[in-house]
Amino acid sequence: MSTKRIVLLLSSIVIGIVALVVVFTSWYTVDESEQAVVITFGEATEIIPDSGLHFKLPWPVQKVEVLSKETFSLQFGYTQEGGEVTSTSAHETKMITGDDQIVLTDLVVQWKIIDPTKYLFNAENPQEILHNATSSAIRSVIGNSKIDQALTSGKAEIEGNTRELLVSLIETYDIGIGILAVKLQDVELPNAEVRAAFTAVTDARETKSTKENEAEKYKNQRLEEAKGEEDAILSNAQGQKTARIEQALGDVAVFNKLYEQYELSKEITRERLVIETLESVLPGAQIYIMNDSGETLKYLPLQPTQTQAPAPTQSSNGGGQ
Repeated sequence: MSTKRIVLLLSSIVIGIVALVVVFTSWYTVDESEQAVVITFGEATEIIPDSGLHFKLPWPVQKVEVLSKETFSLQFGYTQEGGEVTSTSAHETKMITGDDQIVLTDLVVQWKIIDPTKYLFNAENPQEILHNATSSAIRSVIGNSKIDQALTSGKAEIEGNTRELLVSLIETYDIGIGILAVKLQDVELPNAEVRAAFTAVTDARETKSTKENEAEKYKNQRLEEAKGEEDAILSNAQGQKTARIEQALGDVAVFNKLYEQYELSKEITRERLVIETLESVLPGAQIYIMNDSGETLKYLPLQPTQTQAPAPTQSSNGGGQ
């Protein structure tokens, strides 16, 4: 075979290879759950957020990095597979509270890629940075919390403070990651003996709270009863006050009426008042009105006259003696 033919054959092979490279590296696909970054000579030039078939310049001019748009979970202090915890890391989860107590804390951080360019180029290993930032945030928050708060009612506050601090750290690192949620999985004491002692203290505190609530309930009940008695006494007093006022107004009206009669006929009214007074003082007496000469003018039976029944007559039997 001549040299010319060999050159032509090699040229054809090279051209064919180049053509294949051009054909197979000039297009790419993006799924609905993905996003892509087009890189031209090592620099990000375009972000592709939409799914479908896309075209680009062939390699090595351009290449594409495809990243997920889904939510990721960072498991801090444990690993989980198939919904079950497979291992834990005591070294990673052991932390000291603000009152110098040791607790074991593990959590999960939900995050996603919000800026593909920064995620690819601002850090060599963004997930490692996220893990270290998570460790720093939770240790800082636990270190400023009391053990009672960490083990009982303060978990929601710890979650919120950890998320706030972690978001601040990730924004400072500027690695294209967004924090969606921070959830404490478990906060516990390091051994059974300490857990038993803490449980006893917690039970005693709950018993105290129960007794205080019962005492407060009894206090409120007695206050309500006393308030009811007070209202009843005030209502009764108000009723008596109203009755006495009404009685006094009635007496005033009677007096005013009597005074009007007195003004019209003073002498007769005066005598009538004297007679009515005597009648009330001496209800069984018979009253006579005398004139100036001492003679009886009229008999006034102010009380109904009691008539005496005639004595029964004895009937004679036989002849009278």
